[in-house]
This record gives sequence, C-alpha cells and structure tokens, in this order.
Amino acid sequence: MPLPFLTADRAFEATGDDMALPFDDHDQWRRPYRPGPWRVSAAAVALLVASFMLLATLIIALAGDLAAGGVCLGAALLVILVALRMLRMGTWVSRHGVRRVRFFRTVTVPWARAASLRTVQQPVRWLGLPRTVQGQALVLVRHGGGEPLTLLTDHNADFLARVEAFDRAADSVEAWNAEYGFAS
Repeated sequence: MPLPFLTADRAFEATGDDMALPFDDHDQWRRPYRPGPWRVSAAAVALLVASFMLLATLIIALAGDLAAGGVCLGAALLVILVALRMLRMGTWVSRHGVRRVRFFRTVTVPWARAASLRTVQQPVRWLGLPRTVQGQALVLVRHGGGEPLTLLTDHNADFLARVEAFDRAADSVEAWNAEYGFAS
C-alpha cells in the first residue's frame, strides 16, 4: 500500500541537492517533509482508542441498545476525524503558494503575496502548547504588512529533536518560494 506522506524525504534522499523540487506535478499540494514522530504517535493512539470505541459500539448494538450504540459510533467517528486532521496539519506547498494547515483553520498565501521567507531565532511554542522556548522558525512575511505567518518551528510535533529535518524542510519551502515566488 503506497504511503504518499513518506515520499517527501525519500524524494530528497534520491535526488540529493541537485534538484530542489523533486516532484513531477507542481500543481498538487504537497508537504515537503515527513510528519514527525510526535504527530504520528498521537494519531496512532487516537486511532487505537477509536478501535476500542468501535468494538464497544458493536457490543452495545448486539446487546440491543441501538441508541447508545449510535452515540458510541458517532464518538468513534469523531475521534477518527480528529486523528486524520492531526495527520493533515502542517505546511503544504504547490505552484500556487504555501498553505499552513492548523487544526481548526487553514491559511493559504499565494507566492505572489509573499514579501519574504526566512528562518529566524525567536521564542516558539513547544509541541503547540502555551509554553515557549527559544528556537528557530520559518516565517513568511506578506506584502502589505500584517502579522508574519509562522510556517515551521523546530519544536513542533514534526521537528522536535530533528534539527536536520527542520533545516531540510525549511530549505525545501524556500526552494519552492525561489521557484514560484520572489526570492528572499
């Protein structure tokens, strides 16, 4: 079974640094890095909980209480949707721009609206929690001002304790910007 979310790092390992954009179809939205172990582990635990909830749904339905089984089924489906959304979170790129997908909100910025894209040292949130630590962030500044959009941090669920992966992902997003936007 092909797992397309694993192809980002393999494409860079196979091509090396000579080809910045290793994908054939640049119109399709792609994540230029693999989801991190923290994100995948949290989704796996949520799916494990959902499997137990589905088993409970079956037992409740066979016992004859269809209303309670329906409630349990709805809760299990909600947990599955949460796990899938957690896996979908992150930064995505295409010929059209850069997209920052969060749990409840998605922001898309066309490359033409990107004034600058750079890696900066700043306080960043640790695993998305309110606690901040000093770290690196890939920040996109838009034309016309506004608050800068933080695309990646080295302390989020994808890059915690994976400095090389953060550097490679930041370089990849900057390569997409250089190809389709204005070089920063």
